[in-house]
Amino acid sequence: MEIDRVDGRTPNQLRPLACSRGVLNRAHGSASWTQGDTKVLAAVYGPKAGTKKNENPEKACIEVIWKPKTGQSGKLEREYEMILKRTLQSICILTLNPNTTTSVIVQVVNDDGSLLPCAINAACAALVDAGAPLKHLAVAICCCLAESGYVVLDPSKLEEQKMKAFAYLVFPNSLTTLPEGGLQVGGEPMEHGIITSVTQGAMSVDDYLHSLERGRAATAKMSAFLQKSLQPLLSDD
Repeated sequence: MEIDRVDGRTPNQLRPLACSRGVLNRAHGSASWTQGDTKVLAAVYGPKAGTKKNENPEKACIEVIWKPKTGQSGKLEREYEMILKRTLQSICILTLNPNTTTSVIVQVVNDDGSLLPCAINAACAALVDAGAPLKHLAVAICCCLAESGYVVLDPSKLEEQKMKAFAYLVFPNSLTTLPEGGLQVGGEPMEHGIITSVTQGAMSVDDYLHSLERGRAATAKMSAFLQKSLQPLLSDD
């Protein structure tokens, strides 16, 4: 028996996606990313000269600032900042602009579930809009485990409250800003890898592997959407 979802989606079905870039005039790059009723704005500033705190003669630094919809940032927002920073550092080519800092500002417009993956997708699109040197693009998705044992993709806020565990997964996108052939790792296409994996709650190894499989399959659609959204810009490079 399949799990029933309030909005009528199947367990593997994503909410409608929308992406716009160049949405902020004063930023070096910006993008909005929407999944259902969850919407995030991301702005990129830099690269600018590194501060004493971030000085590194060999690498550039990525700084992430998370701004909630209302109120002050707390422990959860700082955790999201760290996850997002590590994810972006892994996809950016940091050796091209050493001793510089690039700031990525994430503004939550509305949170109706799957907020962190939505923010990662927005930040990635904003980096492309800014012309940042990237090893490859990335797509993020939330897989959650229902009490019944079913894995559900891209949960809404209401669904999140009923789930017993979550996996936030970030996969490399097959679309790249590097020359053809640059995505081979040990002879295996890069899209078979994983960039970031964060779990929350009690999830067995089998459940995690199932989430990984479903998440990877779903990101093919997201990769195609991202490619379509950013292709005009990438073609100009």
